[in-house]
Amino acid sequence: MTAQPSFTDRLDAGPVICAEGFLFELERRGYLTAGEFVPEVALEHPDALRALHVDFQRAGSDVVEAFTYNGHREKMRVIGKEELLEPLNRAALQIAREVADARPGDLMAGNISNSNIWDPADPAKQAEVRGMFEEMVGWAVEEGADLIIGETFYYAGEALAALEIARSAELPVVLTLAPMAFEEMADGLGVVETCQRLEQAGADVVGLNCFRGPATMMSWLRQIREAVSCHVGALPIPYRTTEAEPTFFNLSDDGAAVPSPHGRTFPTALDPLFTNRYEIGAFAAEAHALGINYLGVCCGASPMHIRQVAEAVGRTTEASRYSERMENHFMYGSHDRLPEHIAELGSRA
Repeated sequence: MTAQPSFTDRLDAGPVICAEGFLFELERRGYLTAGEFVPEVALEHPDALRALHVDFQRAGSDVVEAFTYNGHREKMRVIGKEELLEPLNRAALQIAREVADARPGDLMAGNISNSNIWDPADPAKQAEVRGMFEEMVGWAVEEGADLIIGETFYYAGEALAALEIARSAELPVVLTLAPMAFEEMADGLGVVETCQRLEQAGADVVGLNCFRGPATMMSWLRQIREAVSCHVGALPIPYRTTEAEPTFFNLSDDGAAVPSPHGRTFPTALDPLFTNRYEIGAFAAEAHALGINYLGVCCGASPMHIRQVAEAVGRTTEASRYSERMENHFMYGSHDRLPEHIAELGSRA
């Protein structure tokens, strides 16, 4: 048997794509509660989760990331369902393993993420968070994960703790940060310096995911790519963040006829602020040209966005069978069977 290339070997050879963004997409599909954003879908509607994994896989994702984001002990306590913690995690991991195994060469990732209770001044809280990570990483190992993804960390201390625990599994580790609008980690460490510390502590991939769209993530990625020697990850949200509004937490929509009842576009009124697919493709191509090979899209992503990333870096995916062919469009096309009098309507349609 031929030995499979290691995770870093694959990254050395070219792009590895990882779809994220399950929270938003499954909420849009009616399988998850906005606000709570707890991945109960793994237990309540496993076929819906499996179908989304397959759709992302067909679109080009090489990594099937178990949907355990927010599936930690603290979040389960908030919704009063702590007894479902282990069953939920194991179900999500088993579904991801099944989908990954259906296409030879795909990887299954266990997932840990921001706990939302980390406190730099409270060792007891830090110990509690570490315990949450330890049990989730343990279940991921038992269910056959190929790597561990730690994501969406806005405290440097929490990211470093997550990395330490993830590395104890003796699997490759991806560790990505999510800086908020104040342009540093919430405990005061610089974003680039945090990535350097993560590299020094043994992360295989460091970088950014979530919170920021292409326009406000790229400048940080350039700095990170120059500052570290390991692989870099780039997984933006598909929303038009700006210098004035660098994260989707503070995006405004002055044109909304009916504003959201909770007073923010995030998380349920962001729809008019989407990037288009071509912007996502341009971001992926630019990131890849910088030498960034771990690519994806986070909250807000659909399989269409992942296909755009894949095609932007030269991949042809199963879903590329259905990539656009505007030459056959009834009004905008160029096919010789399309009547001129219909095409002429395009300028005043």
